[in-house]
Amino acid sequence: MKKFLLWFLPGLIAGSLVILGANFAISKTSTSAYCVSCHIHPQADASWKKSVHYDTQSGYRVSCTECHLPPKGKGYLFAKAKTGLRDLWSYWTKDSASFKWEDRKRLELARVYTYESSCIKCHENLFPAKLSKEGEDAHLYYTEQKKTPDLNCINCHLNAGHLIPGYTHGSNKTFGSASSAPKEIYKEPAKVTEFKNFTEKIPGSSISFNMIAIPGGTFKMGSPENEPFRKADEGPQRDVEIKQFFMAEIELSWDEYLAFYVQTSTEGRSSDTEGVRKREQAAGVDAISGATPPYGQPDQGWGLGKRPAISYSYHAAEVYCKWLSQVSGKTYRLPTEAEWEYAARGGTSTPYFFPGDPNKFERTGFRARFSKNDTTEINSYVVYKDNSPTKTELPDFVKANPFGLKNMLGNVAEFCSDWYDPEAYSKYPAGTLRDPAGPASGKEHVIRGGTFMNPAGLVRCAARDYTKTDAWLKTDPQMPKSIWWYSDCFNVGFRVVCDFDVKTGNTVQ
Repeated sequence: MKKFLLWFLPGLIAGSLVILGANFAISKTSTSAYCVSCHIHPQADASWKKSVHYDTQSGYRVSCTECHLPPKGKGYLFAKAKTGLRDLWSYWTKDSASFKWEDRKRLELARVYTYESSCIKCHENLFPAKLSKEGEDAHLYYTEQKKTPDLNCINCHLNAGHLIPGYTHGSNKTFGSASSAPKEIYKEPAKVTEFKNFTEKIPGSSISFNMIAIPGGTFKMGSPENEPFRKADEGPQRDVEIKQFFMAEIELSWDEYLAFYVQTSTEGRSSDTEGVRKREQAAGVDAISGATPPYGQPDQGWGLGKRPAISYSYHAAEVYCKWLSQVSGKTYRLPTEAEWEYAARGGTSTPYFFPGDPNKFERTGFRARFSKNDTTEINSYVVYKDNSPTKTELPDFVKANPFGLKNMLGNVAEFCSDWYDPEAYSKYPAGTLRDPAGPASGKEHVIRGGTFMNPAGLVRCAARDYTKTDAWLKTDPQMPKSIWWYSDCFNVGFRVVCDFDVKTGNTVQ
């Protein structure tokens, strides 16, 4: 017995010390002060101290680990070890000044660094007595759809842990009340009597934008089978003839979209609306009812003005074109897929409208670490994954294509009027296609042009994509879901096309 005690007691003491020491170490390294010692991120610390998680009603301050680690007993130690090793490696091997800290505010990245189980641990009651009707609807939707991927608390409460200036939670009834545009109000739209570039003016607003005359011609739509990063829906290549048309120099800007929104929105109509309504009624045209207020901040805090407008739905884009046609007296619409690719190529037949090999521009994976290829050319013309600050850019960030159009490839993808079909090109009749408009019916529409999120291989002239309506409304907590705004799509917009018809000086139809 004595021998047993001589071995057991020291072991018990040593084991207890190890356990106590481990608990002390875990506790010590789980404080916010300790987190900040490695995470050299003063912006995050400052924004946390301004958030509702720091200055709570009860006086309790939520620490870093209470959001960025799961609750104890639910994978806490494993997540802490994994996160700690990753953070130590970054601390020792990387320059904190090179980190894009602002990117971490984006919802898709914030999801990676927060735990839903930690939110629920503190917020057990999702239906407290003082919850608004909007909040009840949103929380009811969450409880019914909680197994839906990417449906998290922070979809609606992104501002809770770190203050985001200007962030709006709920119906944004004041959205669009301020504009960066000049104060001159146009009374008449532009008069067009011939086929040449013109500047359109939106009556009842101070907004104007440039339209480029795109000459008619022929081209091969789609990509050859040997083009790098080609997908099956880009072929077979077809000979296409396109008649002349006008196309906007830049993607639809927030200034342009807000002129429509302010004059037609269901709530918060401006004083200019009545003038527009009277002009429409005088012309025998029904007034257009536009978008309801968005839920949250559609521009993601990136800015308005000349930046491309985002977050609105395909339906909203179609209504915008209808409204612009009415107030301008012209025929505005979305481009067909064939018109879009013809305009994007600008008379070229290569993967891009500028010289370059997609294999050399593509810098993901192994190439991102070791490639020394010159990307000056693509960086001059395209806002894409390798040169964007993970958000949209202003039009002057890039140079124009041979037709004078900016951001045809990258920045935001663009709606086209065609229904999407992966076999659309093979289903057209034989011979040269003249102004093809796509399938007669479908479920989703074509989008073209790639985005600021895409690598070089996905911003080629022939690259195709399509709308994903259900996925883009997955986290919309409203009942019913909005037909005007997407809750989960911040990288798609469009540019308008104007027909060269009798309204714009074409006497030969």
